[in-house]
Amino acid sequence: MRHYTALALTSLLLAACGQAPSSEPELRWLKGNTHTHTLWSDGDAAPEQVAAWYAENGYQFLVLSDHNIYQDHERWFPVAEDGVGRLKPSEVDLLITRFGADKVELRGEAGGREMRLRTLTELKAEVERAPEGGAGGFLLLPGEEVTSSFEGRPVHINAVNIDGVLPALQRASIVELMSDTLRSIEEAGAASGRPVFGHLNHPNFGWGVTWEEVAAVKEERFFEVYNGHRSTRNHGDSEHPSTEEIWDRALSRRLSGPDGASLLYGVATDDAHHYHGNLTSPTGRGWVMVRAGSLDRDAVTDAMNRGDFYASSGVVLEELEVTGDRYRLRVKADGDASFRIRFIGTRQLDGVTGPVGEELMAFSGNEAEYRFSGDELYVRAQITSTRLHPRPYLEGDHEMAWTQPARPSLR
Repeated sequence: MRHYTALALTSLLLAACGQAPSSEPELRWLKGNTHTHTLWSDGDAAPEQVAAWYAENGYQFLVLSDHNIYQDHERWFPVAEDGVGRLKPSEVDLLITRFGADKVELRGEAGGREMRLRTLTELKAEVERAPEGGAGGFLLLPGEEVTSSFEGRPVHINAVNIDGVLPALQRASIVELMSDTLRSIEEAGAASGRPVFGHLNHPNFGWGVTWEEVAAVKEERFFEVYNGHRSTRNHGDSEHPSTEEIWDRALSRRLSGPDGASLLYGVATDDAHHYHGNLTSPTGRGWVMVRAGSLDRDAVTDAMNRGDFYASSGVVLEELEVTGDRYRLRVKADGDASFRIRFIGTRQLDGVTGPVGEELMAFSGNEAEYRFSGDELYVRAQITSTRLHPRPYLEGDHEMAWTQPARPSLR
């Protein structure tokens, strides 16, 4: 698998000049979910149960992103003896059976029992594991869903790799609220000395954030192009663009302006809340594949900040190569499934912007290459499998992947 980042290109240039490149760890793809909820906020399962599911189902990292909470303090959760709350006696019994009575701390009597929620530090000690032979392993990245609103419109931004809770802000506009929240995340990273990033969650949830507002926030570098919660309206409606359309419209406006705004990266997440059969927002709907040199919180975060990742709801890439003059990928074979690969972008020639998010080229098969002509503001790829998603956001959805936008070096 090849995806030439700035680091990889530097190594190639040094080799061509007869200089030995610095020793860097070999990059590999890591599967992770950056948006997940537990009993710490509005999820319906204990944090150890949630972390265990991802650790046991092929993921290498997970962010527990509960609303306006950092899991670093003592918290007791009521056991719903009447069976109508989020933590039922039967679920407590399952936790005891699975993790042991010494790991499930209870207090109070029947009718008033409470269970202590595991902190992030405890979870990391219990579920994290180092890769064996360079493969596998599992990592918990700290995070928070910073949950705000403006005039009833939800504005939720995930803060990843932070070291403490960040307050939800109130501002005079959506743009100001997003800008200041994202700045607060960056400031937290500067204070801790760690790389961080924030991604805008489900812009169509409650029709919270418009594409114009996404385009206007220069600090915005990540957003959810796919969110697995069925209330998030990924597909839009007759009056609102889909999240993919938001992506293309925001990219086109940002990159066609005079200030050279940064690229906007697309993230896929579960936004999992439900772990007991309810299919509104279960695990396993969407994730990111991140190319990093080690399974380390800072290495994973650095790779995301470089844009060295793709979003997926099931399609796996075997090769991804982006250079200044071409965009090439190969999809991993998946039984008898076939694939449709579309290169999507917006052109600008002599200062005139063409159709937004048009299909520049399309292929049927496992492999495709797009050669930049130089007039593209950006190019990204969308891959759709003939295989239906096993846990679909909507019935009839197919497994897909979305690669990150790139600009030609010829511009």
